[in-house]
Amino acid sequence: MEQKEQRERREKYVVPSERYRLARRLKLAGRGIGFGATGFFLTFLIGETAMEFEVEGMAAISAVVIIMSVLGGMALAGCILSWGRERLGGILLIVSAVLGGVGIPPLNPLIPHDVRVWLIIYLLCLVAGVLFLNSWRISRELR
Repeated sequence: MEQKEQRERREKYVVPSERYRLARRLKLAGRGIGFGATGFFLTFLIGETAMEFEVEGMAAISAVVIIMSVLGGMALAGCILSWGRERLGGILLIVSAVLGGVGIPPLNPLIPHDVRVWLIIYLLCLVAGVLFLNSWRISRELR
């Protein structure tokens, strides 16, 4: 009788603890991938604009630079918000990845559609966003 109760108690607490560890690992992986991708992207964008700014002046800050900065800022905001709200952070990362990948339709001529840029930066943001949403879903099931 006692062994049966102990086994039931153990099964009750072991599975949620494994799921909790999985959610925590997904969250950590999403943070690493998200911050790495957005940090690299924003550093690259700032460096490239600074080099052009020395030669061209204010003409270096074009519509493409502004749009890419907004998308990078949205991805960075998603990474920062993921510390407290995984769902909101994941949604922001996925939205920035989709907008960066397909281009904003009214501004599509301003953004050159380059698949390599999307694969380097925005695919990583998409992966981080999906990891955050899965972490949120698993932790919500545990409550």
